[in-house]
Amino acid sequence: MNRYIGIDVHQGKCHATVQNCDGETVKQDYFQNSPSGYDDFFDGAGEGIVAIEAGDAWQPIYDWLDEKGFEVKLADPHKLRIIAEVKIKTDCRDSEALADLVRADLIPEVYVPCDEKRDLRRTVRHRGKLVKDRSKLMNRIQAVLRERGIELDVDLRTKKDRRKLLELGIDSIDDYLEVIETLDDRIGELEEEIEETAGDMEEAQLLMTIPGVSYYSALTIIAEIATVERFPTSGHLCSYAGLVPSVNQSGSKEVHGSIQGGRSLLRWILYQCTHVHIQNAPESHITKFYKRLVQKKPKKLAKTAAARKLTKVIFWMLKLKEEFHPEGHDPRNSR
Repeated sequence: MNRYIGIDVHQGKCHATVQNCDGETVKQDYFQNSPSGYDDFFDGAGEGIVAIEAGDAWQPIYDWLDEKGFEVKLADPHKLRIIAEVKIKTDCRDSEALADLVRADLIPEVYVPCDEKRDLRRTVRHRGKLVKDRSKLMNRIQAVLRERGIELDVDLRTKKDRRKLLELGIDSIDDYLEVIETLDDRIGELEEEIEETAGDMEEAQLLMTIPGVSYYSALTIIAEIATVERFPTSGHLCSYAGLVPSVNQSGSKEVHGSIQGGRSLLRWILYQCTHVHIQNAPESHITKFYKRLVQKKPKKLAKTAAARKLTKVIFWMLKLKEEFHPEGHDPRNSR
């Protein structure tokens, strides 16, 4: 008999509910989020369809269940809450809600990349987090200087200016600089790894023909997209990146709102690439588009529109396996 299993996954523990075809709970319990915990709970469970919410700790149990032959559905947490509120009228634990929804075939699934792309995501995201940590420490150093009324024009990215700071003899700044040096070393190692990976990847080489797209930017975009084939149109990719403004429509009136949702890292790197591209490729059709738009729109809106245009270009470059066309390119001519 098939089982319908909902698992509420947390870093340390999981809570699971197992239902039969009639929706009756046949098993419910907590277990450790570890292989031994999975073995204990699923011992003798038989076949089943499992629903897990896509959070911070889904990957280990997803991989374990997939290897054991379970059909696993990774649920979109944002869409899941909307469906649960509509379809489930009783108060219940999250695992029960997941079991109810998977039994009714109402799980809004998210795409699960292959192992290679998941490893790539981990690497570029880890590098991004370390860079953010380093920036926070640099900001703290600037704050210490302001608190002490020290006016010193320094570029914390250079060793020369860091030596100037060490000469001040301020303990907190010395501590911050020591941690920054450690972060520099690890970021450098990750960047070498990323650069080597980009050199062996055809998709990365294509994206790097766009002015403003470095090997790190290319790998981040590829890691976040995983495969362009899962997007039916370039507009779907823009929506996935969170570059499509919300629309409220009432009768004949249509109001465009702010950007909502999307993959924050992908959106951030696309903004960065767009900014550098506009500065360094004056003859590009994307730059010309931005300059026309910025004459009648606020800079922020023009930059978002340019990032959206760049995203559509990236979609077609990956789809058609073609290099960047500075003058613009109609993909219909390649069909």
